[in-house]
Amino acid sequence: MNFDLKTLSPAQAAEFPADALLVLVPDALPKGQSPLHALVARALKDDDLEGGVSKSLACYRPEGIKAPRVLLVRAGTADAAALRKAVGAGVAQLKAPGVTRLAVVLSLVAVDADGLRAAVQACADASYVYTTTKPSAKPRALAKVTFGVSDAGAVRSGFQAGKAVVAGVEFAKEWANRPANHATPSRLADAARQLGRLPGIKTEVLGPREVEALGMGSFMAVAQGSAEPLRFIVLRYQGAGKADAPVVLVGKGITFDTGGISLKPAAEMDEMKFDMGGAASVLGTFAALAEAKPALNVVGLIPSCENMPDGRAIKPGDVVKSMSGQTIEILNTDAEGRLILCDALTYAARFKPRAVVDIATLTGACVIALGAVRSGLFSARDELAQALAEAGEQSGDLCWRLPLDDDYAEGLKSNFADVANVAGRAGGAITAAKFLQRFATELPWAHLDIAGTAWRGGAAKGATGRPVPLLLQYLLNEAARPAGQAKAKARAKARSASR
Repeated sequence: MNFDLKTLSPAQAAEFPADALLVLVPDALPKGQSPLHALVARALKDDDLEGGVSKSLACYRPEGIKAPRVLLVRAGTADAAALRKAVGAGVAQLKAPGVTRLAVVLSLVAVDADGLRAAVQACADASYVYTTTKPSAKPRALAKVTFGVSDAGAVRSGFQAGKAVVAGVEFAKEWANRPANHATPSRLADAARQLGRLPGIKTEVLGPREVEALGMGSFMAVAQGSAEPLRFIVLRYQGAGKADAPVVLVGKGITFDTGGISLKPAAEMDEMKFDMGGAASVLGTFAALAEAKPALNVVGLIPSCENMPDGRAIKPGDVVKSMSGQTIEILNTDAEGRLILCDALTYAARFKPRAVVDIATLTGACVIALGAVRSGLFSARDELAQALAEAGEQSGDLCWRLPLDDDYAEGLKSNFADVANVAGRAGGAITAAKFLQRFATELPWAHLDIAGTAWRGGAAKGATGRPVPLLLQYLLNEAARPAGQAKAKARAKARSASR
């Protein structure tokens, strides 16, 4: 979709050539003499436009306005959350073949950069259409969307950030939505190679031989039950000097999860194509980085395979050796995500990162705990946890920190290996995080469990693209931090470790 930003007063918006105007109406309407002011004032006076964010009134060929369709939508106080809701609802109503050029008029509201970013994201999300394996689906009708604001220069940063997020979210949605036979580990690697053609991004793909040479026995164990060969994908974005420590993002890339020998129930198993939502979010974040171009180095690691139950598949009770040298007793083969992530976390240490964040559709327990509103956040590093939580609040892609007390690791003890891959049912999201923490003890590490937020089920079934907005905002914030501050903290941490 082609996005444009213009300074448009209400009077100019009334003359703007578009198939439709989406006009955001604040609680307190500013004074003015334009046809838009008159239309809104009349609708409010006659009680035709109800109060409440996203309430709307459709008008056809109103007097003095060039666009044939005008949709007035209440925006409340016009903060980012309200604008996200209002724009999303408005665009959903205007999804029609005849609306290819849309103007979103924000000049009646006091929009800031965060609000404009939210509006851009909401517009893209509401108009998104998946068509890759559905040739009968009508593609997105909207070809161009112009955002009209009072002062384009004042909010351009939000507009650019919004476009970057949209590029990333839509890339992530595309690959997460594809059926498993159209998004195999090899095809996921091809998607990464596609990103490698963008400025500043390089891609490397390792196959079974290279992974075996690295000693990634835990990752290989999960992959051995599938006819599809595994892939270990390494993405690099260089926006800063070569000596600058990168942020490493690790995405779970299980392209289909049957549960293995610990087979899942048949109901809704089709949704296990979304089990590579973490990998999709890493790919999407790199697509966003190519658009945003922050002054930061970022590495993306994606261990990708299927979890299948054939004759070579791992069995409950098997013991495997991870890249770290730790042995793992596999009590449940459906707890496979942590088995591929642990080797990727060990691999991440070679980059001497400033931070490592793994992203995974890891546990149903996190869905029970937090539902579909917030992703689960785990970290023993307060500063890193706070930075991710703040990025979530800024971007509207929310997360919630959960505990990592050592007592939760008691259930992971094994009589036959260094660690078991599952504990009991209680606190399942936490014990999964405790398992991963064993492989990141020397790293500034955080874990995002996105099992409840990576996709929607039911009639609205489909990928959300989360947590690309959170990750990009975190990276932008990191890039904005003074280099001297980051280096001073790194030196202080090194001194502390040497004592």
